[in-house]
Amino acid sequence: MKKATNLRSLAAQLIERVVDKGESLSAILPAAQKTLANNDGALLQELCFGVTRTLPQLEALINKLMARPLTGKQRVLHYLIMVGLYQLLYTRVPPHAALAETVAGAEALKRANLKGLLNGVLRQFQRQQDALLAEVNQGPQRYWHPGWLLKRLQTAWPEQWQQIVEANNQRPPMWLRVNRQHHSRDAWLALLTQQNQNAFSADAPDALRLEAPAPVSQLPGFEQGWVTVQDLSAQRCALLLAPENGETILDLCAAPGGKTTHILEIAPQARVMAVDIDAQRLSRVTENLQRLGMQADVRQGDGRTPAAWCDEQQFDRILLDAPCSATGVIRRHPDIKWLRRDCDIDELAALQREILAAIWPRLKSGGTLLYATCSVLPQENQQQIDAFLATHDDAVPQALPQGQLNGWQVFPAIDGGDGFFYAKLMKK
Repeated sequence: MKKATNLRSLAAQLIERVVDKGESLSAILPAAQKTLANNDGALLQELCFGVTRTLPQLEALINKLMARPLTGKQRVLHYLIMVGLYQLLYTRVPPHAALAETVAGAEALKRANLKGLLNGVLRQFQRQQDALLAEVNQGPQRYWHPGWLLKRLQTAWPEQWQQIVEANNQRPPMWLRVNRQHHSRDAWLALLTQQNQNAFSADAPDALRLEAPAPVSQLPGFEQGWVTVQDLSAQRCALLLAPENGETILDLCAAPGGKTTHILEIAPQARVMAVDIDAQRLSRVTENLQRLGMQADVRQGDGRTPAAWCDEQQFDRILLDAPCSATGVIRRHPDIKWLRRDCDIDELAALQREILAAIWPRLKSGGTLLYATCSVLPQENQQQIDAFLATHDDAVPQALPQGQLNGWQVFPAIDGGDGFFYAKLMKK
């Protein structure tokens, strides 16, 4: 039996590492979950994701409840109070239990002398909740986004920014991709229905959205590779690339491998090279290939220097899922709002430009490159492609499903896919 721990104190420590130290929840949460007994890992994730999702509102509430913020060695208690407020506002944890466990978290953090402070602040919130919420929900913090990102969204999408923000603030839907090499979508859905679970189809031929998220262990044939967890918008990448058997295909920036395996489901006789700069994330590509019983040439490499990992090889098709701000997948990774900075966008756009220019010569004449990002910022998307087309006479934009020629921007939708951008280019 693994040793029990105070989840609230653990959540506070993880949130402090994200907000004050710039660490990613995706990197630090799994290791913390491994230390927990039973199903506590799910509650820890809910607390961490929930606080980072609603952080501006919680910060504003604390400013109303406390004369001075906790700083220095006491800073972790600031985030513990946030964990307490989040439970009272957004979870089904009984208020008395939320209060007791959060206050006990001070002791777990060796700050027993501050238990009275935590208890007082949380009880004061309970007494004044309606008035406090009415006050803090009037300001910009009601959007739960940092100011720089709100400004960019409002400038780029004056009519859609509120829709984007609202979708970002929701819990994400769980999308699945049925492996067409094993079952049709309808045949696998019938297996799911037998287990009293429901799902909804979409315009992508392999896609299903679960009515309620479920552990993968409850998905028929998951371990046998019958189905993969992958967002609807991410599934469109391989579909738009349209791979064919016998072709040599590059999946660049491939980790964790969802698009690599989708390419092989569509064209199982294609020769696929999957490349990523991150060795740790690249291991997940190998794991996904093994679960689905597939083979690809998996290599570590930097997209800016293709000669280092593929010599002079050329490809029939290239999927470039470019490094980006990830502003289209905030609902899945709410810590992105606090890890990204305004200055990152110029740096990411420059990196995208370098990779695109470096990899274009590796595409065969007559070949297809699909440029994709999970961003909603034009600087990384439409402007990037327009600039590339202006300097590459041999690049011909191809029409996409909605008739767009130079690119297709998808916004996150509450019951739909994540925010994504696609541009399809053919080489003369």
